Amino acid sequence: MTTHRTRHRSDVWPALLFLLPAGFGFVLFYAWPAVQTFYLSFTDYSLLAAPNWIGAQNYRDALGDARFGNALLVTVEYVVINIGVQTVAALFIAVLMHRLTKSSLVRGLLLLPYLIANVVVALVWYNMLDAQLGIVNAVLSWVGIDPVAFFGETSTAIPTIALVNVWRHMGYTALLIFAGLQAIPKSVYEAAAIDGASEWRIFRGVTLPLLRPVLAMVLVLTVIGSFQIFDTVAVTTKGGPVDATRVIYFYLYEKAFQQFDFGYAAALSVVLFLILAGLAVAQLRLLRAGSSDLD
Repeated sequence: MTTHRTRHRSDVWPALLFLLPAGFGFVLFYAWPAVQTFYLSFTDYSLLAAPNWIGAQNYRDALGDARFGNALLVTVEYVVINIGVQTVAALFIAVLMHRLTKSSLVRGLLLLPYLIANVVVALVWYNMLDAQLGIVNAVLSWVGIDPVAFFGETSTAIPTIALVNVWRHMGYTALLIFAGLQAIPKSVYEAAAIDGASEWRIFRGVTLPLLRPVLAMVLVLTVIGSFQIFDTVAVTTKGGPVDATRVIYFYLYEKAFQQFDFGYAAALSVVLFLILAGLAVAQLRLLRAGSSDLD
């Protein structure tokens, strides 16, 4: 017993030494900026003068800020479209891969869009979907359909941005789900097949329940990532037309780096953090992320 405790203690310091660089980076780039942001959210700060403490005024202003409310609604619309389409498509691709092929080449091709910088993806699709010169509208004109201003109409701008990001992230999400599928024992599928279950019944009664922990993790990551949409909007619509794509991160950027109202932007950041934390906890509880039917 004494030898075991001594060995355990001797392993602690090397472990802490290996964790030190990551811990330093976390404190420097995450923890300290978070503390600073929380402090600035109670101040009037514009970089040109020292922060002036104003208490909860920024939070009261946020409650009456119609543009902030609109930015939240636009962001929620984007998240619903992005997560809905991406999750269904990624699940479909992952199941096909699991049943038909486990080729490393196929997995590499699926991951390729995710490895391209988001700004590059946005610019490529922006030019492809251009109403005058884009190849997509050229194809539509060949089949007799009038040009569509995908990024220029209030009704199509957010769905277009969402689908562009679905294209980029879908393969990565599919690979995460595929990894979860590989962890399901083959004996479970064999037992279901012996009982005469159809493919749909096996998917609904076996695959989905056993994938619950993986799907919970994927949904939490993708929802948080979707709320952080910024670069696609910044290089395509810049919040337009008529605030139709002014998502919450772009609104924060405008407040902080165009209007230099850093105190108010910090308060909005704290509000967004609380919203995301609440969503993550709710998702994990609703999906019972800590357990699956294998337990």
